[in-house]
Amino acid sequence: MHFGLFIPQGWRLDLVGIDPSEQWAVMNGLARYADDGTAWESLWVYDHFHTVPVPTDEATHEAWTLMAAFAASTSRIKLGQMCTAMSYRNPVYLAKVAATVDVISGGRTQLGIGAGWYEHEWRAYGYGFPSAGQRLARLDEGVQIIRDAWRDGRVSFDGEHYRVDGAIVAPKPLQDGGIPLWIAGGGEKVTLKIAARYAQYTNFSGEAAEFAHKSAVLAGHCADVGTDYAAIVRSTNVNLVLGQTEADVEARLARLRAQWAPLAGEAPAESMIASLRRGPGVGTPAQVIEQLARLKELGCGYLICYFPEAAHDRAGIEAFEREIIPALR
Repeated sequence: MHFGLFIPQGWRLDLVGIDPSEQWAVMNGLARYADDGTAWESLWVYDHFHTVPVPTDEATHEAWTLMAAFAASTSRIKLGQMCTAMSYRNPVYLAKVAATVDVISGGRTQLGIGAGWYEHEWRAYGYGFPSAGQRLARLDEGVQIIRDAWRDGRVSFDGEHYRVDGAIVAPKPLQDGGIPLWIAGGGEKVTLKIAARYAQYTNFSGEAAEFAHKSAVLAGHCADVGTDYAAIVRSTNVNLVLGQTEADVEARLARLRAQWAPLAGEAPAESMIASLRRGPGVGTPAQVIEQLARLKELGCGYLICYFPEAAHDRAGIEAFEREIIPALR
């Protein structure tokens, strides 16, 4: 099993209390920490513009700007986004940006890509909010454009949603075959079929029964389109609040709730806490190992780990490195 680490960037109200002038130092410090060790194979950011669970005036740092910065400030760790929203950037422009980041990083970039869902920021930024079918169709066309641009260095495409006429993408990515594609989302009719056609990695639900079901659907699509299901690494995102005792876990959740409630409101903050509790990553190390081991048994090969306390307290990260990674790896 492989492990990636989310870097707090503000989207989930995880930089609250840190002055904007100091936030890059905090983010970069965590990235350098992960890069210097051996526990983490990759670091990740979200591709969003407005905070959740509700839009606030708190900072949300832009994903691909961070990718370029981390490419220059780290030397070993791979760099990803979970996940880039296809419609936020023209796909051949995105291919160009990602290729440049890959060159800066020395061939360490990953592309997490999905259809996008956060309606408030779509409309606020002037993108409208197309139907799910249209967003997924854009994802399908965009992935084809990006793949061909990286492979050939020049791309033309005449689709329903995107038209590209001889666009040159030079330099191409350093990685042979282009940057690895992570197709994110568990939509059974379209998203997982796109993943079966094009992905080296997938990312969907970390709830055990649902993970098993989505895996079976993906396997069926792979059989239909003639790709190797076993060659696709299945991943999931895990939200982690670790404590050495159950009382410690509860104290940490209470501090998070107190951090979020003044900005998001009491009910949304409580909903965020409830969502954390439903996942497999909240508890003592022994409790979390038991739940994550079940995902490993179901074929999950990659965990991308989010620690909501990370900008303020690395104890959870350190406990995960010390106690959980050895048990799963």
